Amino acid sequence: MKKISLALFILLRTMTAGSQSPFYHNPILAGFYPDPSICKVENDYYLINSSFAYFPGLPVFHSRDLVNWKLIGHAMNRPSQMNLEGAGVSRGLFAPTIRYHKGTFYIVCTLIDQIGNFVITATDPAGPWSDPVALKEVNGIDPSLFFDEDDRAWLTFNSIAPDNKPLYDGHRTIRMVEFDWKNLKVIGKEEILINGGTDILKRPVWIEGPHHFKKDGWYFLSCAEGGTAYQHSQVIFRSRSLHGPYHPWHKNPVLTQRHLNRNRPDPVTTTGHADLTQAPDGSWWAVFLGCRPYQGDFFNTGRETFLLPVKWEDGWPVILEGTEQVALKAPTPAGALKVPGFYSGNFLYRDDFNDPAPDPRWIFLRTPLEKWHSLSDKKGWLTLQLREATIEGKSNPSFMAQRQQHLTGEAQTLLSFKAQSEKEKAGLLVFQNERHYFFLCQSLRSGKRVVELYQGPGKDGKEPVLLGYAFPEGKKHNLELKVSFDSARYHFWYREEYTGWKIITDKPQDGTMLSTATAGGFVGTVIGLYAVSPDKAKNNKASFDYFQYMGDDSAYK
Repeated sequence: MKKISLALFILLRTMTAGSQSPFYHNPILAGFYPDPSICKVENDYYLINSSFAYFPGLPVFHSRDLVNWKLIGHAMNRPSQMNLEGAGVSRGLFAPTIRYHKGTFYIVCTLIDQIGNFVITATDPAGPWSDPVALKEVNGIDPSLFFDEDDRAWLTFNSIAPDNKPLYDGHRTIRMVEFDWKNLKVIGKEEILINGGTDILKRPVWIEGPHHFKKDGWYFLSCAEGGTAYQHSQVIFRSRSLHGPYHPWHKNPVLTQRHLNRNRPDPVTTTGHADLTQAPDGSWWAVFLGCRPYQGDFFNTGRETFLLPVKWEDGWPVILEGTEQVALKAPTPAGALKVPGFYSGNFLYRDDFNDPAPDPRWIFLRTPLEKWHSLSDKKGWLTLQLREATIEGKSNPSFMAQRQQHLTGEAQTLLSFKAQSEKEKAGLLVFQNERHYFFLCQSLRSGKRVVELYQGPGKDGKEPVLLGYAFPEGKKHNLELKVSFDSARYHFWYREEYTGWKIITDKPQDGTMLSTATAGGFVGTVIGLYAVSPDKAKNNKASFDYFQYMGDDSAYK
């Protein structure tokens, strides 16, 4: 009855959570969902994001109203499409673009350190998607496709300075080359559309993320500028010819938050990397990335996907101007209702592992090249094989995770595990990268069952740091483990099955180590289930009865 009653509770809570609200919550995809790209096919919208070294890669979302999104699959979900062995957490898949033309969906993307730029195709956005076709002639990142009215296609991308002679650090160009969409290859010579950015005399940095669209006889070129940190922005250019010359709007940027008071309540920062679409009522909308810091520039949820309407001023698209802030609550698009889900606002999510395959929300660190997890070994449990691969390395460890999507919340699990040595460990992992994490685990110490809390070594340390441990006093075999978080404060708990929670250490752990400002890179924090052993030959396993995540940010109440 336990799982049935809990599932019913979640269902009732979901059904009564304000489904008639005329407002939607930003971000529309909370947690580590950066670099959004969107395309519209009739009355359906499809959106994808960067996924870096996580597998499966390139999540594909579907919506009918721009507000309520469903994860329908991943475009890179087979080892034959990519092997991420040896990739750092913030390497892998960068900044994809999705487009549709004559019955086929196209994604162009960059697989850093491997094949570089590539294209994949599908007739159904839920998949299967083809194996990647390399575009070796394209020297750059952030590729984007544009299909013109004459049935020709063009690829734009961020590339090096002219003649590879930058005038300053961050001097880049936006280039374009024709794309043969029938044979999936580039043809002709590339041309430079933008040199430096909006005004090269002001030394703009990192012009990137280009997207073309056409309106009222104008070709618009929308780009990010200023880098992906606090100075991030979105700028717009236009031309009567696809080939230019492109002129910037004199009121650029069309989106940024860098000039606002850093101490404002509920800030959204680092906004940019936008893609635009048009709704059936003729209105224009932009999806873009942003961050929700809890203090200064610290944010653990990573770069998230936001939605705002686009206004037109003197023939130019504007997302925000002046002192306008990114709204965390905004009127829904025409005909849309905000219904509860697992990607926006506050919610409770629980996986009881009763399905034959993992929920598509689960992601792996790098490509699994062998089967080390099972939902059938122990019915109603997720079982992980203890393996030698660790989260500190660059292989694929026995680790399954979901994104941290709120500043305030908690995650918990029920673990069944008998360690055979002090080096065998299994439990709950809060992970940012190979050196920045917290691991709450069960193991052995002096021959007794022990719960331990470790912190990653950070940039300068050599070994994980033991923050605290406790010997469970009860005789029950199973233990529940929990992490609760509130901005920078993380607490870690354990209990015998369904007894009172006990905290490992009263001192809150400093969660700023999970922020990009401390850890570096481009990803956000994920929380999941991890099992590791120095001796694979012992063939030990750990089983998890459930995984539950609850987000409760005050801005959404």
